[in-house]
Amino acid sequence: MENIKWLWSIMDKKYRKWHILALCISAVSSLMLLINPTLQKRLVDEVIVAQNPEPLLGILFTMLAVKFFHEGIRYFMVITLEKSSQNVIYNLRVRLFTRLQNQDTRFFDRNRTGDVMTRMSADTDWCRHFLSYIDYAAIDSVVMFLSTSIYLFWINWKLALALVCVTPMLMLITKVYSKGVRKLFMAMRERQSEMNAAAQENIAANRVIKAFAREEHEKEAFDKRSSAFREAHLNINKRWLTFFPFIEILANAMTLITVFFGGFLMIQGEMTAGDLTVFTSLSWALSVPMRQLGNLLNDWQRFITCSNKVMELEVAKPDIVDAPDAVDHERIKGEIEFRNVSFSHDKAPVLKDVSFKVAPGKTLAIMGPTGSGKTTIIQLLARCYEVKEGEILVDGCPIKRWKLNQLRDGIGTATQDVFLFSDTVEGNIAFGDQELAEEQVQDFARRAAAGDFIEELSDGYDTIVGERGVGLSGGQKQRIALARALAVQPGILIMDDTTSAVDMETEQYIQQQLRELPYDCTKIIIAQRISSVKEADEILILQDGAIAERGTHEELLKNRGYYYETFCLQNGIDIDDAKEAN
Repeated sequence: MENIKWLWSIMDKKYRKWHILALCISAVSSLMLLINPTLQKRLVDEVIVAQNPEPLLGILFTMLAVKFFHEGIRYFMVITLEKSSQNVIYNLRVRLFTRLQNQDTRFFDRNRTGDVMTRMSADTDWCRHFLSYIDYAAIDSVVMFLSTSIYLFWINWKLALALVCVTPMLMLITKVYSKGVRKLFMAMRERQSEMNAAAQENIAANRVIKAFAREEHEKEAFDKRSSAFREAHLNINKRWLTFFPFIEILANAMTLITVFFGGFLMIQGEMTAGDLTVFTSLSWALSVPMRQLGNLLNDWQRFITCSNKVMELEVAKPDIVDAPDAVDHERIKGEIEFRNVSFSHDKAPVLKDVSFKVAPGKTLAIMGPTGSGKTTIIQLLARCYEVKEGEILVDGCPIKRWKLNQLRDGIGTATQDVFLFSDTVEGNIAFGDQELAEEQVQDFARRAAAGDFIEELSDGYDTIVGERGVGLSGGQKQRIALARALAVQPGILIMDDTTSAVDMETEQYIQQQLRELPYDCTKIIIAQRISSVKEADEILILQDGAIAERGTHEELLKNRGYYYETFCLQNGIDIDDAKEAN
């Protein structure tokens, strides 16, 4: 019931009233199924047996009118249920998408994209299916069975009792069937999620797969997941088909009981021909709920399984949120300070007691071997993760007291791994500021050394680029990403290997443009090229999560450490000759 209450709370109030009305119509329409069999009783007893044609037209006209009215209100009911269920799935998807937008990075580290997409699509559709079919089908079955049973008992309790005696056997079969079936549905749901995750990863990594000629391997891997999903689905169907013949036998037994025992009672004079006609007409009203019971149980279990998955996503709360004492700030001025910051990923230490300070408008460069924690520093600065020990301050205020939107809005980030949206080039550059004028878009593209090649594209700034930047080189995508970061005019500009795929001449041009930006900002440059960092006001060398060296280009060369060795390696200089070269 908790799942139903949750689903009900998502529906708009005006649709709740219409949904309740539709369910009431479902119950009324089920009761109306007793009218025509009653009229058939009169038709047999008062017209055919009595050989009196006078009431014939009136009875036939009434039966026809009842049928038209019944179908009319059922049509209205289905339309109403469809509207209310679509309202729920619309609200649900908006809420889920909003929830995903507010989740922190750890959530996406823990959850596979394919699984999240399954929850957003197939699982939410089963929530809609409950409101558009399962609930009214259950009401139909219950009202139909109870009203028919009472009515038949009123006509002839002996024959009605004989028919209803089949019900306990059906309940026993249902109980045996339902035992453990939820585990089967949960297993099927997991196999479906794994299959969707594999498909999503293959679509996203299609270039890598082709580059390594792994199509056949991936095809076999996907075939295994698809086969596992098929087997899970078949296991459920096999379990249902094991019990289905017994349900069919019991349902058909009602017809046999009606014919033989009803005929016997009619011979004994305890029933009229019209009474037997009613039983014959309504025996299906007792058997149909029995036939539907298995399908409804299947649908119910699948609804519970899917809705639980959706509820987990809907109630998931991010770990990183605005603090109760968070204060409003104006534009970031750019002062950054790390005070004894330590951080771990799943108990694996990444940063150890890192401290540094950057004055507004200055440039900080960070170098170090792979895995030393360079990217983690900028992720902590934007509160994608929360520091374990120590404190990070921006403009003298701890970032935990900044409102997340204001903090992240003041940080422009361009990374080596570029994601471009399925939009125009202009739309991608103006992603962070939709009000940006066309002239400004072009100016920031020029500053990122992207203006020339953009104008050579088929439609210039109106050229559509895919999420993977189809038709663009790695360097071109990086420059568009840099223009996007510049366009928000941030107080802090972060460049994480942003120029790794561009030539030296282009890199020098970009560095010159960064020094002449029309607004003040603090720059953090993460790079492996000495040419990218040597003009920074301070350079940090990270090794094993700690700051091993710090200083300017000249100071670090004198230290004869990691920076010195990297300089020699990139310039083809023997270590012993490096000092003389500088």
